[in-house]
Amino acid sequence: MEDDILSGKTFKVCLILFLLITFPKRADGQTSVNTALSGTVTDAVTREPMAGVAVSLENTTVGTITDAKGKYSIITSQTSYKLRFDFLGYEDEERVIVPGKRQTVNVSMTPSSIMLNEVVVKPAKKSYRNKNNPSVDLIERVIRNKDLNRKENLGFYKFGKYDKIVFAVSNIGNNAKNIGLFKDFSFIFDNLDTTRQDGRKNLPLFLQETESDFYYRRNPRSTKEIINAEKTINFNEYIDPGGINAYLRYMYQNINIYDNEIFFLTNKFLSPIASSAPAFYRFFIQDTADVEGTKCIRMFFEPRNKADFMFHGFLFITYDSSCAIKKLDISFNKGINIDWIKDVRINQTFSKVQDKAWILTQDDILIDFGLTPKLPGILGERSVSYNDYTINEPIPDSVFKGQLVEKREDMTKKSPGYWETVRNPPLKSFEKNIYSLVDTIKTIPSFRRKMDLIMLLTTSFYTRRKVEFGPVGSFLSYNPVEGYRLRFGGRTTPAFSNSIYFDSFIAYGFRDGLTKYNLTATYSIPHTTIYHFPVNSLKVSYKFDTSIPGMATEYYAPDNFFLSFRRGLNDKIYYNRTFLTEYLNELPDHFSYTIGYQLTKQSTGGNLHFIGSDTSSIREFTRINISEAYLNLRYAPNEEFYQGKLYRDPVPSKSPVLELNYTVGNKKIGNDYDYQKVRFSVSRRFYFSIVGYSDVQFEAGKIFGTVPYPYLFIHNANQTYIYDRFSYNMMNFLEFVSDKYAALNIDHSFNGFFFNKIPLLKKFRLREVATLKVLYGGVSNNNDPNLNNNLFRYPTDVNGVPLTYTLEKKPYIEASIGCSNIFRVLRVDIVKRFSYLSLPNSPSIGIRFKFKFDL
Repeated sequence: MEDDILSGKTFKVCLILFLLITFPKRADGQTSVNTALSGTVTDAVTREPMAGVAVSLENTTVGTITDAKGKYSIITSQTSYKLRFDFLGYEDEERVIVPGKRQTVNVSMTPSSIMLNEVVVKPAKKSYRNKNNPSVDLIERVIRNKDLNRKENLGFYKFGKYDKIVFAVSNIGNNAKNIGLFKDFSFIFDNLDTTRQDGRKNLPLFLQETESDFYYRRNPRSTKEIINAEKTINFNEYIDPGGINAYLRYMYQNINIYDNEIFFLTNKFLSPIASSAPAFYRFFIQDTADVEGTKCIRMFFEPRNKADFMFHGFLFITYDSSCAIKKLDISFNKGINIDWIKDVRINQTFSKVQDKAWILTQDDILIDFGLTPKLPGILGERSVSYNDYTINEPIPDSVFKGQLVEKREDMTKKSPGYWETVRNPPLKSFEKNIYSLVDTIKTIPSFRRKMDLIMLLTTSFYTRRKVEFGPVGSFLSYNPVEGYRLRFGGRTTPAFSNSIYFDSFIAYGFRDGLTKYNLTATYSIPHTTIYHFPVNSLKVSYKFDTSIPGMATEYYAPDNFFLSFRRGLNDKIYYNRTFLTEYLNELPDHFSYTIGYQLTKQSTGGNLHFIGSDTSSIREFTRINISEAYLNLRYAPNEEFYQGKLYRDPVPSKSPVLELNYTVGNKKIGNDYDYQKVRFSVSRRFYFSIVGYSDVQFEAGKIFGTVPYPYLFIHNANQTYIYDRFSYNMMNFLEFVSDKYAALNIDHSFNGFFFNKIPLLKKFRLREVATLKVLYGGVSNNNDPNLNNNLFRYPTDVNGVPLTYTLEKKPYIEASIGCSNIFRVLRVDIVKRFSYLSLPNSPSIGIRFKFKFDL
């Protein structure tokens, strides 16, 4: 399935570490937990469960809050003899516990009335109302003061930033080091971490540190981050480090509580202090607290609908007229339809700078990835500290020129002493050991063998240092013209050379008896790998191979085994002998251009023929010559991606991607016809808060000149059973051609917005998807073979029935509704075609599937 299995929001380093280290816990289900507490908290009067009750162990920092059903659980290795329960409007409760044992402690809390200065908080009632509610009054004051308290209200500011990300295999079983799989490197279990999740053993294996300077200007609004130093675990042979960094930034995006919508874990969450928050959240004042010398009101909040993309937790609001956020401790409901996430904790602390604004000084995010609480998973923690704030001092315009994020050339060459001075706080002992631990692991032969197997399973390539073989998924395939097709191929790796790369294959079709082949050489002009952005390269290739007119795949090689299963007629094929030379230059601002020349001698196979339209003299042409020069321009501001073995997997963003292609064919350069082609496209993802997001693409093209159908735009069709985003899934190959067209493609994911509200479906974490594809185009009179006898006839079946058409005066339309996240990896769509249903062999409705990981 090649790279699609890891597309979108997938995080390859997590998968690699998970596959390498995952193992069962002890057969008896025991762990190293010293004290395990659980129970239910209820109202002593109404007997109803109480949500948001603070549960804590005396003389420790260990604690939690009860969920919507009043339940709580604490697992800890810290010693305490008392368990405390407190909730504003109720008497505090304490229970004696026995350290080192599993215990169930249920508590009924007695209502009381308390006074918070001039605000009287009465016992909670069964019904919750915003009117005359002091908690809502307080949060509305917070909302009114947002613009005064947020740092973006300042004219200028700058600060230093230390960013640390740690990934560990979580929930390690006691007998892990005794498993034969780890006999060669059992020493890694001497570096376990038990501090992040009380009582649970975690094995840290990935660490990334970044130290940078950040600049902000309000008018015109500009930001700039300059990365001074970066240090990370090096798995370059197996993963794309730049792509990993991109996904880390995507998954751990900065959370600004003052924004109305917060983008987190590929979804938009409504902030608890958004303008509309009182309509979607419930708020409860609990008590007062001292936070770093600032008196605050502690407020608990929760979503009215537990299935919506919203947070719950605590806000600490300053006890003064500013009503600013001093601290927050939040998470989200486990019932939210976000997969692979077992737990999330977000902690932020703010400090007031020069009496001007409340500035974020510490930001900690912990995410526990995995399938179930009992199985091992991946624990990721990002900790960011901010220091040396300077506010309202003008920053020169020159600082903001260039890219939003710039990296100093020597950022990876900083000395150990440099890192000791910028780390805040210092690394823990087990974190310090990660760098040397991983370096040692990589020298062990058995580790390399296991990683080679993992890479084969996840990328379809088998690597032998200087050469890799694949894609394995294309070694065997089938189509009616070639029959069974065997292919063997490979390419060199950066270990062979950073300057020149070779890529080749040889294939044989048992039905047509022809051998196909390819040889490509790519030269990297800056002598850096062609798999890292930005690329500056020159490519030359010669290939003899087949292609299906109108078939363009998103993430699969065209001869992938899984694409061998197709519906309907599939007996038309091209044989292409192609020479290509191409120059690609990617600039740091994500503008790129490609200049190329391609000469193709194209002939037909199966039931496809080049037949002249002149009825007085029917003639079949054996071959056409396509000699084209082309220029591709692409601009993708702020684009980030993971570089896979075959394709780049883009990290979703709100920035558009624009592409322009200009192609010229001329008889003077060996082409059979004179023409020019122009094609333009723009695509972007739009987020709609709790109702999901849409991927939208608009495309248009025009041909100037007179050409037969092989030179026209042959619209992308899909006769496989795998759903393809950029093809028309109910269109047949070579069914429609145009010399001018415009197309709109919308793919919307509702993120479980409807399914989450259906009790029987909610537990399956399914997600609704819907698509709409509209294509409008046509063929000019000069390119219509029915009006121009100098052109080829449109293809027909064996009985002479036409199979290729133009779009006349109405668009081609198809739409689908579907369900994704089935068994965590499968998407299934029911696709309906709405136009041109009277054409021969035109399908009306069908089912398509696609394997894809989502969060």
